[in-house]
This record gives sequence, C-alpha cells and structure tokens, in this order.
Amino acid sequence: MRNLRILPKVRDSWSYLYVEHARIDQEDKGICVHDAKGRVHVPCAALSLLMLGPGTSVTHAAIRTLAEAGCLVAWCGEQGVRFYAQGMGETRSSARLLRQARLWADEGARLRIVRRMYEMRFREPLPPELSLRQIRGKEGARVRAAYARNAERFGIEWTSRRYDRLSWDATDPVNRALSAANSCLYGVCHAAIVAAGYSPAIGFIHTGKMLSFVYDVADLYKTDITIPAAFLEVAKGGPDLESRVRRRCRDLFVEQDLLGRVVGDLDALFGEPGDEDLADTFDQDEAAPGFLWDPSGDVAGGKNFSED
Repeated sequence: MRNLRILPKVRDSWSYLYVEHARIDQEDKGICVHDAKGRVHVPCAALSLLMLGPGTSVTHAAIRTLAEAGCLVAWCGEQGVRFYAQGMGETRSSARLLRQARLWADEGARLRIVRRMYEMRFREPLPPELSLRQIRGKEGARVRAAYARNAERFGIEWTSRRYDRLSWDATDPVNRALSAANSCLYGVCHAAIVAAGYSPAIGFIHTGKMLSFVYDVADLYKTDITIPAAFLEVAKGGPDLESRVRRRCRDLFVEQDLLGRVVGDLDALFGEPGDEDLADTFDQDEAAPGFLWDPSGDVAGGKNFSED
C-alpha cells in the first residue's frame, strides 16, 4: 500500500520547470535532463509542474517517476505559450471535484462563487445590488488601470492587450511578455488545481474550455504577479525576452508563495468537502475501488452483488 501523504504537500513544492530541445530519462528517484549544455539531475518529488516544450523526448520510466511523485506533466508549445496535453495530479479522491461540480450545477451557488472570486480580486466585499454585468465592468476597469499603472511606472508605451498566435514575432514586446508570463501562471495554477483534486475544466466565470477553471483562478493573481513582471522585463530590454519573463515569474512565484496561496484560496473559495476520511482512503490506496452510487447512500465497491 502506497501512502501519498509521505510526499511533500503541493503548497510546499517548487513551482515549475520548463524544458525544450532535451531528452528526459529516469535517474535514481528523480529524472535527468540531457541537452546540448550537458545533464542536470532533477529531484522531482518536490516539483509541482514539468512543462515539456518543443524538441523534448521523455522515457516511460521518467513519466512513471513523475507520476509517482505527484508532479503534473504538461506538453506545451514554444515558450510555453500553447497547451496540448497533461498528466495526472497526485490525489486519488474525487471529493473536491464532486463538491466543485455540485456548486457549479446549482445556479444560485455558482453565482455566489463567482461573486466570491471577484471579491478576492478586489480584496473587498461587493455591494449586493451590483449585477454580474456591472461586476464584470468593474473588473475590466481594474485590469485596464493595472496595465496603465505599470506602463507609466516602467515607461512603456501601451495601447491594448492583443496578440496573434500565428504572427508571434510581429506582436509588440509587452504583449509577448504578458503572454509568456500568463502561460507560466496558467501552468502553476493548473498544477495546483489538479493536485488539490479539482477539475480544470469546470469554470465558474469562464466556460466552454477544458482550462476554464484555470483561467478563473489565474485571474486572481495577474495584477500582482504577471503584469508587473512582463512590463519590468520589457523595460530592461535585451534579448531572450520570453525566457527572461519565465525566470522572473519563477522567482516571483517562490517569493510570493504562489502554490500556497492557490491551495489556500481554493479552500477558502469552496470550503472543505467535509469527507476527509473518504479522501484519506483513496489517497492511501490507489487501488481502492471507491463506492457505488445509490439513492439511499453510497455503497462499497469492489463487491459482487450477485452474492446478495
């Protein structure tokens, strides 16, 4: 029986590692990254997210080691800007996902969660008489002011937030920097969401995408982290803008304890599922069959009911 609670909590983990044009294999209890500069051993038990960029190959043994360590693996595009696929997080319980789904499916409860998420962004209660459309307008003004404030602070010319994925190099530097920074933020929020047992697809504000809830959660931190980081690196000038932005975000994620904040904010947003004993059972034994749904209450799985 394997007890996942011996692993580091996701809130205590390192944030992420982005790798491209490299080969990754298993080594001891971790992984080893081989590229043109040499080889680097990575003790993945403390890593929350491994982002695999173009030109990366990874062995089956390495993926198994990462999965056993609870490290989310994400396959992404160049500079981490596009997302293609993901691995599995470390929790084996669906308790938090089911609570998320119940709150999403109830229109009144969903609206309460939406208002709570906006209040977390504003850091103050919202007047109850405000409609959702008015709140969105208030949020738009807040973000626009954040862009203008950082443009003035760092002396950057700013027009608007726009970029073309098909013409990346033609996009102005500040918009490229913002996209690179947000991509890193999405990855770390995605890792925290999956590790905590929630679904990245069941969004409350955003909807219709497999990462809708990731966008919901990431929006809590953009004005504090990615917007200032992007404008700062553009103001510095120099080559390798996207790479510098990623490194700046990595340092800020550590300094501001982003993983701890995400997990704590998710707990505050949804409250506890109220069935921690059930979650412990699934986490400690990944082979546990769980339960079968019944109108009278869940019944134990892994049983042949013909014997009854």
